[in-house]
Amino acid sequence: MRLMQAPDAVVMIRPHHFCSNPETRDDNAFQTLSNRDAAATSGAALAEFDRAVTALRGAGVRVHVFDDESRDTPDSVFPNNWFSTHAGGDVAIYPMFAANRRRERRQDVIEMLKRDYRVQEVTDFSGLEADGLALEGTGAMVLDHIGRIAYTVRSNRADPILLERFCTRFNYEPIAFEARDAMGRDVYHTNVLMGVATDYALVCLDMIVDPERRRTVAERLAETGRAVIDLSHAQIGEFAGNAIELTGDQRILALSSRALRALRPDQRAIIEKSARPLPLDIPTIETAGGSVRCMLAGIHLTRRPERTV
Repeated sequence: MRLMQAPDAVVMIRPHHFCSNPETRDDNAFQTLSNRDAAATSGAALAEFDRAVTALRGAGVRVHVFDDESRDTPDSVFPNNWFSTHAGGDVAIYPMFAANRRRERRQDVIEMLKRDYRVQEVTDFSGLEADGLALEGTGAMVLDHIGRIAYTVRSNRADPILLERFCTRFNYEPIAFEARDAMGRDVYHTNVLMGVATDYALVCLDMIVDPERRRTVAERLAETGRAVIDLSHAQIGEFAGNAIELTGDQRILALSSRALRALRPDQRAIIEKSARPLPLDIPTIETAGGSVRCMLAGIHLTRRPERTV
C-alpha cells in the first residue's frame, strides 16, 4: 500500500533542444512563448532539469535519466504521456495526438524497465494512431491506483474507446467528464486540474462542467478516505494541480516552486500531514504547458535484485 500510489522511482528525459511545441499550442492554454532566443531557452530548461534531478535524488527518489538530443521532439521532457507502469509487471505504451509527439517513444526506456524491474507484459496501444485515436497516458488519465479509478477529462487527447480498452485491460473504473477553465476553454489534460495522492487529492472541482459529475468526482475521492483539497482556477493556472506523490527517504509531493507558492497555508497543512512538499524551480519548462507531474513517469514495478559479479 505504501508504494501503490507513491512510487519510489521515476523516468525523466533530459531535453537538449527544449522549446514550446508549435503543434500543441492550439489546444494547450497553458503554453506561453519564452522571451529568450532558442539557445537561451534550451540552456535554461536544461539547467532547470538538472537541478530537479539533483533535488529528487537528494530526497531519496531513484531517477533514471535518458538524454534526448533530437531537435524534432520538443515535448520529450514530458514522458508520462507516452508510457505508464503498473503493479504486477505491466507497462502500457500510448498513442499521441500531435504527430511530433509520437517520436518521443523510445525502446531504450522500455528495455531499461525490463532489465531493472520485473515486467510481465507490455501492452502497446500506439498503433491506433493510424485510426486517429489518442490516449496520452497519465496526462490524459489521473490514476487512483488504490481505488482503481481512471479520472479522465474528455478531449482529443483522451479517446473514449481507448479509455474503455485501457480500463478493461488494467482493471480501472473510468470516470470521464468535461472540464473548462475560467475562460471557457477546454482542458487538454486531466493532470493539470487534479492529482491523487495516498491521503489527499488536489482538484479544481469548479472546472468540471456537469454538476452531477462534479459531485461524483468529489464523492469518489472522499470514499477512499482522502482529504479533498479544492483548488481555484487561479491555482490551476499556477500548475498547483500538476503534482505527483513519490516515496523517497520519506513520502514527498513533487511540484513546481510556482505551484507551491500558489497553495494556501491551510492547503499546505493538509499535504504536510502526509508528505513533505518538494518544490522544483522550472519556469522555462513550464512555458511548454506542463509542469512537474508531466516531467515524471512513475515506476510502479518491482525492482529486480542487484546482480553481483
